[in-house]
Amino acid sequence: MNKNDDKFNAKNVIIISLAHLTHDTYSAFLAPILPILIDQLGITLFMAGMLDVVRRVPQLLNPLLGMIADRIRISVFIILAPLVTTLSMSFLGLSPNVIVLTALVFVSGISAAFFHVPSPVLIKHFSGNKIGQGMSFYMLGGELARTLGPLLILSGVSLWGLQGTWRLAPLGIAASLVLFFQFRKVRVHKPERREESKGYGKTFINLLPLFLTIGGIIFFRGAMKAALTIYLPTYLTGKDQSIWMAGISLSVLQFSGAAGTFAAGPLSDRIGRKKVLLIASIINPFLMLLFVNISGVLVIPVLILSGFFLFMTGPVILATVHDVKSDQGAFINGVYMTVNFFFASVMTVLVGFLADRFGMDRTYSATVLLSALAIPVVLFMKKSYSATR
Repeated sequence: MNKNDDKFNAKNVIIISLAHLTHDTYSAFLAPILPILIDQLGITLFMAGMLDVVRRVPQLLNPLLGMIADRIRISVFIILAPLVTTLSMSFLGLSPNVIVLTALVFVSGISAAFFHVPSPVLIKHFSGNKIGQGMSFYMLGGELARTLGPLLILSGVSLWGLQGTWRLAPLGIAASLVLFFQFRKVRVHKPERREESKGYGKTFINLLPLFLTIGGIIFFRGAMKAALTIYLPTYLTGKDQSIWMAGISLSVLQFSGAAGTFAAGPLSDRIGRKKVLLIASIINPFLMLLFVNISGVLVIPVLILSGFFLFMTGPVILATVHDVKSDQGAFINGVYMTVNFFFASVMTVLVGFLADRFGMDRTYSATVLLSALAIPVVLFMKKSYSATR
């Protein structure tokens, strides 16, 4: 790095964040239309939860993708991934059966893996000594996408019906064309630095305490996150809310989550990663307890607060991962994303299984206790971790 690498490059950080916004807008199409797909294709809540797992399965390859991204020009992934995700998610409404639906979701998961492994490495590169702030911009793009995604797909359903939502694809295609001109020359890792790399296995073993700690936080936080994201529209429609009201509620949650995401990174730069994670982990169970015990107009303000504190952990965890000094940044990020996939997916399926077995109301009440178990995990978290010993 040269002396300018410590400076925060706002232009490039914003460009990458907009790429994240584009990609994840289309990735957010699944949850809002799940109630329609459940009715149209006759799938169970457990199967609906499995769709989200299928979307995440390609993340098992994230460490391998990270090794590749550490050695080649990673901008190719960022350019092509939004295109593939756009096409696969825009065609969900044309699925004649569960097999085709699952295949489309799986393809979108592959493209998502190719996008999310290298992009935070670019953010770190352009953030200088303000990694938390850079990750907040990046995660803001993702959370705004999860706000725009439900509104975009439901608008498409209203205009053309579920089978006509393929007409939304041109927006994402155009975005990839723009990204090509913006990112085609971006390069982070330089060939002359490769000899500095230690063994990937050694790096993994040295950082295992970090990955296990993050895994614990993600697992217990995942109970509340699954309940308030992937299952929220189904839960609310089961409470006699319209599909539009359910979609708007999800967008409200995601929009407030975007605010929490944007605030958390810079705050963690100032007061520390652990303190921000602890604050969120303490407040989240109380907000979930409120949500399951209220109804009517009070749901919206509780969702606003829940979204803020639930999603503020994202950029802080990501910044913690990229605080590690290493020239294997993409590999480390790939391992983190695999850990994220495993623990979040297990909890997502568990919530779906419990909902099928005991009902949504009891399951949502159980997530209060599960989310509270993140507190002791954060308390045992170390201040910093090293890739070398």
